[in-house]
Amino acid sequence: MRKSIFAVVAVTLLGTGAALAQTIVIEPEQRTRIREYVVEQRVPPVRFRERVTVGAVLPADVDLVAVPETWGPSLRRYRYVYWDDRVVLVEPSSRRVIQIID
Repeated sequence: MRKSIFAVVAVTLLGTGAALAQTIVIEPEQRTRIREYVVEQRVPPVRFRERVTVGAVLPADVDLVAVPETWGPSLRRYRYVYWDDRVVLVEPSSRRVIQIID
């Protein structure tokens, strides 16, 4: 019985961690393309009271912007905001920050 409970808890924790720890590889060229887009399009920055970190959930009143096709197909499902001279990629359904591009 004890082993069964431990197994259920371990599987639950592993499943939760996998959902939170999305890893996205963004190559240097792609990062440059993203930064150039934000500068050229003059994307207005968003202001937050607290520092934004990977894993944080953005408030519902923050408008998330659709990722343009030029950023590549691997990023199309995400949204972004421009904050503190950084591009913040967000998973739209949870509003969780998945990556910050300097």
